[in-house]
Amino acid sequence: MKLIVFLVVLPWVAVFARNFSQDFDLTWGSDRVRILNNGELLTLSLDKDSGSAFQSKNEYLFGKISVQLKLVPGYSAGTVTSYYLASQGSTWDEIDFEFLGNLSGDPYTVHTNVITEGKGDREQQFRLWFDPTADFHTYSILWNPHVIIFYVDGTPIREFKNLDSTKVPFPESRAMGIHSSIWNADDWATKGGLIKTDWSKAPFTASFRNISAQACICASGSGAYPCSSNSWLAKQLDAPSLERLMWVQKHYMIYNYCIDLKRFPQGLPLECAATT
Repeated sequence: MKLIVFLVVLPWVAVFARNFSQDFDLTWGSDRVRILNNGELLTLSLDKDSGSAFQSKNEYLFGKISVQLKLVPGYSAGTVTSYYLASQGSTWDEIDFEFLGNLSGDPYTVHTNVITEGKGDREQQFRLWFDPTADFHTYSILWNPHVIIFYVDGTPIREFKNLDSTKVPFPESRAMGIHSSIWNADDWATKGGLIKTDWSKAPFTASFRNISAQACICASGSGAYPCSSNSWLAKQLDAPSLERLMWVQKHYMIYNYCIDLKRFPQGLPLECAATT
């Protein structure tokens, strides 16, 4: 019923965005951002003075958001390249992909998190089964009223379900924008902060292309799009997709908050008990 209320109250439009010049704003470090190929390619750079970032002009309530990303090559220790959805305000919602750099030749860590009402602590971390610096790869977030699914090149790596019966907060009422940034986090990003950023190797540059939002946005005007007709709005993982998810988590997951008893000595979060 909540979904019906949202669709009646707000005007919605389906969008498919892929031009960085038209659909996104530079939020900081704009002199370290390059938009190339008539808006089809964007690079973010980090040096000792500043990182850089961009965000979408629109905000979305549910959708499938994808981007092709090529990460910082070589020595990237201490750096974080992020791609995430986030709402505004002090009790915000957020769905995170963060890519933690490493020493040359060592693998990146893919850090995921789901923040609801300003509270996170739902981290899962993965290695990748390819070199994410050699070419572009597609990272997607499917977000609908039932589930959040993180994908890498179409393979699901994580799901976070809407468990209404457990009273676990789920992001379903705050529109979120698309954000990306590159920044220095050498106090924690690589081996818990033991490895620092080597500024002699700056600038550190990540590249983005083919960003898309198959989604519903709150827009001006009187037109309303029937979002309930979109297949992604009701999508959940089928049996083959669940098998692929389990394969990734068995072979490539390196941290799961849902089994970290030392971190949660008073008991694991409710959603962990509900899904184990």
